[in-house]
Amino acid sequence: MMFKDILGLPHIKNHLTHSADSGRIPHAQLFVGPEGSGTLPVALAYAQYILCGNSSSENNNGNEACNIKCNSFSHPDLHFTFPVSNTDRIKSHAVSDNFLPEWRRFLKEDPYGSLFDWYRYIGIEKKQGQIGVDEAVEIVKKLSLKSYEGGYKVMIIWMAERMNTSAANKLLKLLEEPPNKTIFLLVAEDEEKILQTIRSRCQLLHFPPLPEQAIAQALVERGVPREEAGHLAHESNGNFNKALELMNKDSEELIFERWFVQWVRSAFQAKGKKGAIHELILWSEEVAKTGRETQKNFLKYCMAVFRQAMLVNYQANSLAYMKIRVDGFQFDKFAGFVHENNVLKIMEELEEAIYHVERNGNSKIILTDLSIKLTRLLHKSAA
Repeated sequence: MMFKDILGLPHIKNHLTHSADSGRIPHAQLFVGPEGSGTLPVALAYAQYILCGNSSSENNNGNEACNIKCNSFSHPDLHFTFPVSNTDRIKSHAVSDNFLPEWRRFLKEDPYGSLFDWYRYIGIEKKQGQIGVDEAVEIVKKLSLKSYEGGYKVMIIWMAERMNTSAANKLLKLLEEPPNKTIFLLVAEDEEKILQTIRSRCQLLHFPPLPEQAIAQALVERGVPREEAGHLAHESNGNFNKALELMNKDSEELIFERWFVQWVRSAFQAKGKKGAIHELILWSEEVAKTGRETQKNFLKYCMAVFRQAMLVNYQANSLAYMKIRVDGFQFDKFAGFVHENNVLKIMEELEEAIYHVERNGNSKIILTDLSIKLTRLLHKSAA
C-alpha cells in the first residue's frame, strides 16, 4: 500500500517519510487511533516505504519489484501478527501464519476494516481472538533469521491490545534489543490495554479520527452523490470503515439500532407494565445468543448513543452525529431522559457489563441485570 492511497493524515505521512529519509527509524513504534482512522494502512505504507527504499510521500523512485511484492503483502521480509482463534480447520495452537491467505485477501478488500470484520472474515465472530504465547514464539523464530533480501525486516502487530500477558512478556527482550535492522510496528485502538512494559519500549504516535471532507471525497469517488456522501461522512464520526458500511447498508449498527430501541422501550414501560420485565428477559436472551464480540460492540454502541443523547438534551446539536432509523423512535424525545443525574451511572453499568462479558460471564444474566438497572435509571428525575 502506498501513502497516496491513504485518506488524510498529511502530518503523520510527512513525519514518517521524513524519519525514513533521514535514516532515523525507531525500532519499535506504536500507532494508536480509533477504528477506521487508517492506522493499519499507514503501517503498511510505512513498511513498504522502508523495505523498498522509496522516496517522497508518493512512494516513487523505489525498487519496483519490491513494491509489487509489498502491494500483494507477500514480501518475504514483511511479517504480520494479528488476533486469531482455533477453528474447524485449525484445531489447536492457532497462529497468524495459519491465516495468511485470508489476511492478504482481507487487506486488499478492506484495509480499514475492524477487528470484528476480521473475525467474521475467518469465521470466529462468536469467539474472542487473541495474540497468544504460541504467536510470540513464532515472532521470535522469524526475527532471529537474517532478512531475505539483505535489508530491513518489518513486523506489523495489528490490534496489539489483544496480546495476552504471556505473549507480551516473551516479546519484551526482543522489543528492547531487536536484531539489527528489525522494525516493530504495533497497531492498536486502546493503548491502555497494552502492557505498560511494552508501551514504554515503543515510540508512540496518535492518529486522530479522519476529517469529514476526506471521507466524503472518498465516498464521492466510489459513486455516492456528494450530498449523501456528506451525510454519511458526518454520521461516520471520522471512521472510514463505518462510512463504507453505511454506504453499503451493511453496518452492524443497523441491527444494533433495532436492539437498542426495543431495549429502551421495554425499559420505559417496565414502570407501569409488569409484562415489560418479561420482554426485557426475552431481549436479553436474544442478544445473549450472539457472540461475545457482538455483545461488546453493541454495549459500546449503547454508550455512544447515550453520549449523543446527552449532547442533544443540552442543546449541543452541532456535536451530535448519530441517527436512529427505527420507525416511530424520536431521538430528541429520548434525549430528554438522559441527563446529569443518570448518565454517569448508565455509563458505569455499561462499562461493567462489557467487563463481565469480556471475562466470559453468563451473558443472559449480565444483560438481564443491566436491563433492570436501566429501568430505574431512565426514570430518574433530572431535578
